[in-house]
Amino acid sequence: MARSNRREAGRRRLAMRLPHMRTLIMAACDPLQLELFEAYQMAVEARDALRGRQFNANLVREYDETCFEIERHVIRAMQETSYAQRTS
Repeated sequence: MARSNRREAGRRRLAMRLPHMRTLIMAACDPLQLELFEAYQMAVEARDALRGRQFNANLVREYDETCFEIERHVIRAMQETSYAQRTS
């Protein structure tokens, strides 16, 4: 998957996972936020490729944790951007 496609797939996936931030996620254009979207999509793809393989249960759990951490970073980035826009 091309980089821009990964970013947009990650954006859409995060918008579904974080409905309370959906509007901010869909409007995001900051390069850091776009990189987070791409990183999220890559982590999800890796996790999903490993699912169903019994011997990789720990690795799947690690990718789940990575996805959760990226979600937290996205929430923080969206809140910071939203706050900066309100105070400008």
